[in-house]
Amino acid sequence: MGHHGRVRTILNIIWLVLSGFWMFLAYMAAGVLLCILIITIPWGIASFRIGVYALWPFGQTIVDKPGAGVGSFLGNVIWVIFAGIWLAIGHITTGIAMCLTIIGIPLGIASFKMVPVSLMPLGKEIVPSDSVRV
Repeated sequence: MGHHGRVRTILNIIWLVLSGFWMFLAYMAAGVLLCILIITIPWGIASFRIGVYALWPFGQTIVDKPGAGVGSFLGNVIWVIFAGIWLAIGHITTGIAMCLTIIGIPLGIASFKMVPVSLMPLGKEIVPSDSVRV
């Protein structure tokens, strides 16, 4: 494991303790609630997927899924109403709290970066950061 791998692991462990576990639980709760209603199971699955990402985000990134179109957009509108707004508020709140200390600023920025995917998870996929070319 190189220098970057060790830094990612340290950041992920700190993240897990301060925010990741709680946001993971929030995504899992949203996923369970959405799966109770049969018609919203796709949103529940998206919530589980993003929840796992929220648990251990460093070393991964979110990219647009090829071929995602109008259906994903319309699904995201429904998502925002039922779960997205509350999860986004959670990321904003934890991001502000983490930015209160100098050490927490990178974690706060990571939390703020998760707001867009918490609002619109459909049409996105999680990939290793190393596989994305800028």
